[in-house]
Amino acid sequence: MPEKNKTIGPDPQTIDHKSDAAELEQIAQNRAGPGIMLFNSSLKLLYQDREAWTLCTEMRQQGDKNTRSFLPPRVVELCSEVKKQLQHRTHAKDWEQFRVKQILTDFQRPVLVAGVGLPNPGHPDETQILVTMEVIGRRKRAIFEQSKERFHLTHREVTVVEHLFKGWTNKEIGNSLGVTEQTIKEHIKHIMEKTKTTTRTGILVQLLRL
Repeated sequence: MPEKNKTIGPDPQTIDHKSDAAELEQIAQNRAGPGIMLFNSSLKLLYQDREAWTLCTEMRQQGDKNTRSFLPPRVVELCSEVKKQLQHRTHAKDWEQFRVKQILTDFQRPVLVAGVGLPNPGHPDETQILVTMEVIGRRKRAIFEQSKERFHLTHREVTVVEHLFKGWTNKEIGNSLGVTEQTIKEHIKHIMEKTKTTTRTGILVQLLRL
Protein backbone atom coordinates (compact mmCIF):
# COMPACT_ATOMS: atom_id res chain seq x y z
CA MET A 1 0.00 0.00 0.00
CA PRO A 2 1.19 3.57 -0.68
CA GLU A 3 2.69 5.86 1.89
CA LYS A 4 0.15 7.49 4.21
CA ASN A 5 1.50 10.81 5.34
CA LYS A 6 -1.27 13.38 4.74
CA THR A 7 -5.02 13.46 4.66
CA ILE A 8 -8.02 15.73 4.69
CA GLY A 9 -9.90 16.83 7.77
CA PRO A 10 -13.60 16.53 8.57
CA ASP A 11 -14.47 19.68 6.60
CA PRO A 12 -14.38 18.66 2.90
CA GLN A 13 -13.66 22.23 1.81
CA THR A 14 -10.49 22.70 3.84
CA ILE A 15 -7.29 20.82 4.57
CA ASP A 16 -6.61 19.79 8.13
CA HIS A 17 -2.85 19.37 8.26
CA LYS A 18 -2.97 18.13 11.88
CA SER A 19 -5.02 15.04 11.12
CA ASP A 20 -3.40 11.87 9.84
CA ALA A 21 -4.21 9.12 7.39
CA ALA A 22 -5.77 7.01 10.12
CA GLU A 23 -8.74 9.37 10.22
CA LEU A 24 -9.28 9.06 6.48
CA GLU A 25 -8.93 5.29 6.78
CA GLN A 26 -11.68 5.29 9.44
CA ILE A 27 -13.95 7.38 7.23
CA ALA A 28 -13.41 4.99 4.33
CA GLN A 29 -14.16 1.95 6.47
CA ASN A 30 -17.38 3.42 7.82
CA ARG A 31 -18.93 4.34 4.49
CA ALA A 32 -20.18 2.18 1.64
CA GLY A 33 -19.06 4.70 -0.92
CA PRO A 34 -16.42 5.10 -3.61
CA GLY A 35 -12.73 4.40 -3.29
CA ILE A 36 -10.57 7.29 -2.16
CA MET A 37 -7.15 8.51 -3.24
CA LEU A 38 -5.25 11.61 -2.13
CA PHE A 39 -2.43 13.28 -4.06
CA ASN A 40 -0.18 16.24 -3.39
CA SER A 41 0.27 19.08 -5.89
CA SER A 42 3.07 17.12 -7.60
CA LEU A 43 0.67 14.20 -8.18
CA LYS A 44 2.42 12.02 -5.65
CA LEU A 45 0.03 9.48 -4.16
CA LEU A 46 -0.32 10.14 -0.43
CA TYR A 47 -3.18 7.86 0.46
CA GLN A 48 -5.29 5.13 -1.13
CA ASP A 49 -7.99 3.06 0.53
CA ARG A 50 -8.67 -0.60 -0.23
CA GLU A 51 -11.54 0.02 -2.67
CA ALA A 52 -9.44 2.37 -4.80
CA TRP A 53 -6.53 -0.06 -4.68
CA THR A 54 -8.80 -2.89 -5.88
CA LEU A 55 -10.19 -0.84 -8.77
CA CYS A 56 -6.73 0.34 -9.85
CA THR A 57 -5.54 -3.28 -9.77
CA GLU A 58 -8.45 -4.37 -11.96
CA MET A 59 -7.73 -1.59 -14.45
CA ARG A 60 -4.07 -2.55 -14.57
CA GLN A 61 -4.96 -6.18 -15.26
CA GLN A 62 -7.37 -5.25 -18.04
CA GLY A 63 -5.35 -2.38 -19.51
CA ASP A 64 -1.74 -1.66 -20.36
CA LYS A 65 0.37 -3.92 -18.16
CA ASN A 66 3.61 -2.52 -19.56
CA THR A 67 3.34 0.87 -17.90
CA ARG A 68 5.53 1.18 -14.82
CA SER A 69 3.02 3.21 -12.84
CA PHE A 70 0.53 1.40 -10.63
CA LEU A 71 -2.03 4.12 -11.37
CA PRO A 72 -4.11 3.65 -14.53
CA PRO A 73 -3.21 6.27 -17.20
CA ARG A 74 -6.80 7.57 -17.25
CA VAL A 75 -6.62 8.34 -13.52
CA VAL A 76 -3.32 10.15 -14.00
CA GLU A 77 -4.88 12.19 -16.81
CA LEU A 78 -7.78 13.20 -14.56
CA CYS A 79 -5.37 14.28 -11.79
CA SER A 80 -3.43 16.34 -14.33
CA GLU A 81 -6.65 18.09 -15.35
CA VAL A 82 -7.47 18.88 -11.72
CA LYS A 83 -3.96 20.26 -11.28
CA LYS A 84 -4.52 22.44 -14.34
CA GLN A 85 -7.82 23.71 -12.95
CA LEU A 86 -6.12 24.57 -9.65
CA GLN A 87 -4.17 27.27 -11.45
CA HIS A 88 -7.29 29.43 -11.59
CA ARG A 89 -9.57 27.72 -9.04
CA THR A 90 -7.44 28.74 -6.09
CA HIS A 91 -9.98 28.77 -3.25
CA ALA A 92 -12.06 26.04 -1.64
CA LYS A 93 -15.31 27.78 -2.64
CA ASP A 94 -14.28 27.44 -6.29
CA TRP A 95 -14.62 23.68 -5.92
CA GLU A 96 -17.95 23.57 -4.07
CA GLN A 97 -19.95 22.93 -7.25
CA PHE A 98 -17.16 21.79 -9.56
CA ARG A 99 -15.63 18.38 -10.18
CA VAL A 100 -13.49 16.89 -12.93
CA LYS A 101 -15.29 13.70 -13.91
CA GLN A 102 -14.76 10.82 -16.30
CA ILE A 103 -16.73 7.64 -16.89
CA LEU A 104 -14.19 4.93 -17.67
CA THR A 105 -15.85 2.30 -19.82
CA ASP A 106 -12.77 0.56 -21.20
CA PHE A 107 -12.91 -2.02 -18.43
CA GLN A 108 -15.16 -4.86 -17.32
CA ARG A 109 -17.02 -2.60 -14.90
CA PRO A 110 -17.86 1.05 -15.76
CA VAL A 111 -16.16 3.33 -13.22
CA LEU A 112 -16.94 6.96 -12.44
CA VAL A 113 -13.74 8.79 -11.47
CA ALA A 114 -14.08 12.28 -9.99
CA GLY A 115 -11.38 14.69 -8.85
CA VAL A 116 -11.59 17.80 -6.70
CA GLY A 117 -8.90 20.28 -5.74
CA LEU A 118 -8.18 21.05 -2.09
CA PRO A 119 -6.33 24.36 -2.40
CA ASN A 120 -4.39 25.97 0.40
CA PRO A 121 -3.93 29.62 -0.68
CA GLY A 122 -1.56 30.38 2.17
CA HIS A 123 0.68 27.42 1.35
CA PRO A 124 0.27 26.47 -2.35
CA ASP A 125 2.83 23.68 -1.99
CA GLU A 126 0.44 21.96 0.44
CA THR A 127 -2.45 21.91 -2.04
CA GLN A 128 -3.92 18.43 -2.46
CA ILE A 129 -6.14 16.55 -4.91
CA LEU A 130 -8.89 14.19 -3.78
CA VAL A 131 -9.98 11.49 -6.24
CA THR A 132 -12.92 9.13 -5.85
CA MET A 133 -13.58 5.98 -7.87
CA GLU A 134 -16.98 4.34 -7.98
CA VAL A 135 -18.30 1.36 -9.94
CA ILE A 136 -21.40 2.28 -11.92
CA GLY A 137 -24.25 -0.17 -12.20
CA ARG A 138 -23.86 -3.59 -13.73
CA ARG A 139 -21.25 -4.83 -16.13
CA LYS A 140 -21.21 -3.28 -19.57
CA ARG A 141 -22.58 -6.30 -21.41
CA ALA A 142 -25.68 -6.31 -19.21
CA ILE A 143 -26.11 -2.58 -19.85
CA PHE A 144 -26.00 -3.06 -23.62
CA GLU A 145 -28.37 -6.04 -23.55
CA GLN A 146 -30.91 -4.23 -21.38
CA SER A 147 -30.68 -1.02 -23.38
CA LYS A 148 -31.36 -2.97 -26.59
CA GLU A 149 -34.53 -4.42 -25.09
CA ARG A 150 -35.66 -1.29 -23.23
CA PHE A 151 -35.17 1.21 -26.06
CA HIS A 152 -35.68 -1.19 -28.99
CA LEU A 153 -32.21 -0.52 -30.37
CA THR A 154 -31.06 -2.33 -33.49
CA HIS A 155 -27.92 -4.44 -33.47
CA ARG A 156 -26.04 -1.68 -35.32
CA GLU A 157 -27.28 0.96 -32.86
CA VAL A 158 -26.03 -1.14 -29.93
CA THR A 159 -22.64 -1.36 -31.63
CA VAL A 160 -22.58 2.43 -31.98
CA VAL A 161 -23.46 2.78 -28.30
CA GLU A 162 -20.62 0.45 -27.36
CA HIS A 163 -18.20 2.75 -29.17
CA LEU A 164 -19.77 5.83 -27.55
CA PHE A 165 -18.91 4.28 -24.19
CA LYS A 166 -15.29 4.15 -25.32
CA GLY A 167 -15.34 7.87 -26.02
CA TRP A 168 -14.88 7.42 -29.78
CA THR A 169 -15.73 10.21 -32.23
CA ASN A 170 -18.25 9.77 -35.04
CA LYS A 171 -15.39 9.51 -37.51
CA GLU A 172 -13.63 6.81 -35.48
CA ILE A 173 -16.87 4.82 -35.16
CA GLY A 174 -17.50 5.14 -38.89
CA ASN A 175 -14.01 3.94 -39.75
CA SER A 176 -14.42 0.96 -37.44
CA LEU A 177 -17.76 -0.04 -38.98
CA GLY A 178 -16.81 0.79 -42.56
CA VAL A 179 -19.49 3.47 -42.99
CA THR A 180 -19.47 7.24 -43.40
CA GLU A 181 -19.43 9.73 -40.56
CA GLN A 182 -22.84 10.97 -41.71
CA THR A 183 -24.26 7.46 -41.31
CA ILE A 184 -23.04 7.38 -37.70
CA LYS A 185 -24.65 10.77 -37.10
CA GLU A 186 -27.95 9.32 -38.32
CA HIS A 187 -27.58 6.30 -36.03
CA ILE A 188 -26.91 8.58 -33.05
CA LYS A 189 -29.91 10.74 -33.98
CA HIS A 190 -32.14 7.65 -33.91
CA ILE A 191 -30.63 6.51 -30.61
CA MET A 192 -31.34 9.95 -29.10
CA GLU A 193 -34.95 9.74 -30.27
CA LYS A 194 -35.39 6.28 -28.75
CA THR A 195 -33.74 7.22 -25.43
CA LYS A 196 -35.40 10.67 -25.34
CA THR A 197 -32.05 12.43 -25.05
CA THR A 198 -30.42 15.28 -26.95
CA THR A 199 -26.68 14.69 -26.47
CA ARG A 200 -24.15 11.87 -26.66
CA THR A 201 -23.54 12.20 -22.92
CA GLY A 202 -27.28 12.02 -22.33
CA ILE A 203 -27.35 8.66 -24.08
CA LEU A 204 -24.68 7.28 -21.75
CA VAL A 205 -26.42 8.64 -18.66
CA GLN A 206 -29.75 7.15 -19.73
CA LEU A 207 -28.21 3.73 -20.33
CA LEU A 208 -26.25 3.77 -17.08
CA ARG A 209 -29.51 4.30 -15.19
CA LEU A 210 -30.71 0.83 -16.24
